[in-house]
Amino acid sequence: MIEWVISILVVIGGIFSIIAALGILRLPDVYSRLHATGKSSVTASLLILIATFIYFQYEHGLFLGKILLGIILIVITVPIAVFIIARSSYRLNSPLSDKTIRDELKPYYEELKERDKKEST
Repeated sequence: MIEWVISILVVIGGIFSIIAALGILRLPDVYSRLHATGKSSVTASLLILIATFIYFQYEHGLFLGKILLGIILIVITVPIAVFIIARSSYRLNSPLSDKTIRDELKPYYEELKERDKKEST
């Protein structure tokens, strides 16, 4: 029974990895790509690492804290990295897709630019 659970987790993790790769190739702009890869790659990594943890726990009787640490670090660092990359891309005026309907950050950053100009003079 455990072998089936492990196999299903690995297959689903592989599917999410393929979805992340397709997101990088097919989506139109940086922000969409970051969204697809951030969500899918974290999910894929988690599923595969959980399957690895279960395998070593039940098949070999080993408790591998390194795998749990890897899961925690991926859950913490990847969303932060995606956010920082997206914010940097926006601040560097990376173009939005033609299909983008509205830019909710534009008024906020324009206000910040005006405030910086007032403070610098």
